[in-house]
Amino acid sequence: MDAMRSLEGSLDRPSAARVYDYFLGGTRNYAIDRVFADKVRAALPIIAPAARTCRQFLGRAVHHCVDAGIRQFVDLGSGLPTEGNVHEVADTASGAGDTRVVYVDNEPVALAHSQILLAETADPTRHHAIAGDLLRPRELWKEIRKTGLVTPDEPVGLVINAVLHFIDDDQDPAGALDYYRAQLPPGSMLVLSHITTQNPVDDAEREAMDYVAAQYESTTNPGLSRTAAQFARFFGDWPLEEPGVVYAPAWHPDDRTLFADDPPRTHVLAGVARKTAA
Repeated sequence: MDAMRSLEGSLDRPSAARVYDYFLGGTRNYAIDRVFADKVRAALPIIAPAARTCRQFLGRAVHHCVDAGIRQFVDLGSGLPTEGNVHEVADTASGAGDTRVVYVDNEPVALAHSQILLAETADPTRHHAIAGDLLRPRELWKEIRKTGLVTPDEPVGLVINAVLHFIDDDQDPAGALDYYRAQLPPGSMLVLSHITTQNPVDDAEREAMDYVAAQYESTTNPGLSRTAAQFARFFGDWPLEEPGVVYAPAWHPDDRTLFADDPPRTHVLAGVARKTAA
């Protein structure tokens, strides 16, 4: 009954996860999400292609992790299943069917769709979706370990993509990140992206950004912006992989990367850091 109430409550307002899915061309969204998405996109047209740059960065970063030898991933705030999921990218990059992924989300609709998709298209012995709140790190990490998919002494790719800009500082996301980094062995990598509004092209875009931020207050996931310096603190003392914290299209772009010729236009910051030996 509690789960049903939670599910019903997630459908009476637009959901950031489902809006993101809509911007990516997904189908796991509802009319309330599409109406909201079309309204904010009319005010700030860059928002939809910026969402796609987040997804593209995720793919390149996961591929980078696999190339570095990582075979197990945890995707916190994984959202709705859309083309280019972590397990799909990791399996393709590895080519050996040896990667393992635990997806975590706290939205009932996102979790339900993830479980259905994985049951239909993934390997249940290697890929699993669970409910959890990344802001309750000790409890969540225990649940992740219970899946049996994360070997504690092997490097982990910890992914938190397009999530942190929905978490206020007073909820202590930095503290949660501190805990997760401490659990991971040397060689692990942290993959993060985040929206910023520090570089509007003009006053009109600044006003549009403010309008969109105000609109997101009516969703299940109000958002906020951080500067590059504020975002970089989430990596703690882990050394950043080259080229450091940059706009997402500037992070190892390939021939499919949107806005590779103008990365700041996306307003999406991104980076990957690796844990070195103690």
